[in-house]
Amino acid sequence: MYYSIRHLTKFLYSHPVSESMMETRMHPRTDHNQRCLTFHLSVSPRCRVFSYRDHLANQVHHFDIPGQHGQLVIVAESLVEVEPAVQIPSFLAPEAWDDLDEMVRQGDYGEMLFPSTYTAPTPMLDELAKKLELRRRDDPLMVMHELNRKLYEYFEYVPQSTKVDSPIDDALGSRRGVCQDFAHIAIALIRSKLQIPCRYVSGYLYHGQRDLDRSANSATHAWVEVLLPQLGWVGFDPTNWLVAGDRHIRTAIGCDYEDVPPTHGIFRGDAASELTVAVQVTPSEEAPALDQELPVPEDWSMLVEKATQLPEPAPKLSRLQQLMAQQQQQ
Repeated sequence: MYYSIRHLTKFLYSHPVSESMMETRMHPRTDHNQRCLTFHLSVSPRCRVFSYRDHLANQVHHFDIPGQHGQLVIVAESLVEVEPAVQIPSFLAPEAWDDLDEMVRQGDYGEMLFPSTYTAPTPMLDELAKKLELRRRDDPLMVMHELNRKLYEYFEYVPQSTKVDSPIDDALGSRRGVCQDFAHIAIALIRSKLQIPCRYVSGYLYHGQRDLDRSANSATHAWVEVLLPQLGWVGFDPTNWLVAGDRHIRTAIGCDYEDVPPTHGIFRGDAASELTVAVQVTPSEEAPALDQELPVPEDWSMLVEKATQLPEPAPKLSRLQQLMAQQQQQ
């Protein structure tokens, strides 16, 4: 299956800012069962974009806009080929726990075993582990299948119920959250209670007409991957009670969200910023010709055109209004 992905991000500033520095992680990875065939990043105002790979082989793009601007628009377009996912069994052999521990002893997985910024255990997490009866038993894969289902049933998916920097206790206390919260809670449980290497995955999920996903179809997605004997890294999506398959498109991996935000940057100026994000994932059975531009749906063209329109300038004050404003500031 081939997927064309369009990801629009717009920062609108309340007052013009004099400089923006930004990193993006929107380039789909080429590994496992997927290949990124093309990728293009457009930035407005125009600037020169650089790239590098971080220590986890994530492709990172970065740029600097030194001139004054009232908004920043980023449009990422990519074409990804995803092969059919390998069928994951329901269980492994009884000695799988011993095999897993031997893999950890021989490998370098410490980073994915220790607590990170958003996955540190808390008393509320300990209480949840007791409620879910989470412990080492049977085999690692069977426990993971069960945890994936229990988290899906325990928490309600509610868009905008938390923020990107919300601690896990916010979702634990309300029993609601977004895919990021499901992933962070799963990672914290798996690392602290099961001692299985576990990592955060950022990317996209294609929502077909027959798919009963409850995560938003116009946003990025997050899930987890755990290291299992004989299988390697296996993805689990507790938001939708899925084993990650050929509808999951990976852009970056890390310890938690802090390592892999789609955009991360700073600007110089005294202004508030308003963020708008739109994502569109379109499947096709055959690959479009690489020397031709991908077809752009009409609604997406209108969305980009609207996003890149310059904000209307503030109306000029009359001489009397300027004098009154100066008197109020004194």
